[in-house]
Amino acid sequence: MIARKLSTMPRISLTLVPAVLVAATLAGCSSTKDDPTAKWTPERIYTEARDESSSGAYDKAVPLFEKLEGRAAGTPLAQQAQLEKAYAQYKASEKVQALATLDRFTKLHPASPAMDYALYLKGLVNFNDNLGMFGWLTRQDLSERDQKAAKDSFESFRELVTRFPDSKYTPDARDRMQYIVNSLAQYEVHVAKYYYSRGAYVAAIARSQTAIKDYQNVPAVREAMVILVKSYDALGMTQLRDDAQRVLENSYGSNAEQSVEKKKESWWKLW
Repeated sequence: MIARKLSTMPRISLTLVPAVLVAATLAGCSSTKDDPTAKWTPERIYTEARDESSSGAYDKAVPLFEKLEGRAAGTPLAQQAQLEKAYAQYKASEKVQALATLDRFTKLHPASPAMDYALYLKGLVNFNDNLGMFGWLTRQDLSERDQKAAKDSFESFRELVTRFPDSKYTPDARDRMQYIVNSLAQYEVHVAKYYYSRGAYVAAIARSQTAIKDYQNVPAVREAMVILVKSYDALGMTQLRDDAQRVLENSYGSNAEQSVEKKKESWWKLW
């Protein structure tokens, strides 16, 4: 039965097989683009990648740095390629990719002499994410946005400052840490003000207390104290109100409750 079925199937002329194979091979070759870097040295790839990055063509620089990682695997040049790829991804607003590249670098090269820069760049990636792509248009500062990235940024900068106190990146990291701390406190104040404006005074008290407890000696604490006093007053809790008022005046003077318009400063104009 099987033999009968096979005998009824159409036969392919053997003379056609070579022609078919040649056509398929040619089609495959025509669909495969030549790699212009195939004969380049690692040094030339690095130079070309740097040139693309310097000119702002980060989308072209990234794949070149990736090629260099493979060509120069196991050498300092490969480590350099990883870091510069992360920087190009960061500048191209590819936050997830940049962080993944930096995480891979820190795992593969924990003793690298460039570890301080890797930590600094990781902090920068999350720091700028908080400012937002259109932050300069909306005048929206870090404290009005989601705080997870701010905390991640702070942790990267703190690790840098702790592990590499003499790094050239440490002074700037310290400044940014100060700004982040005040912004985190200001975030709590934003939430407290929102609750207060809605008449949710208990919630406003809770968020004000969080700012006062967790973020001491920062400007936002003054505003948190003011909201605390007003919330206690709104609830008729006179004893707590008077206690909070006394702390406020002792800390910031008798004019502490006067509203001062919050200035929208750039990150380096810290307090």
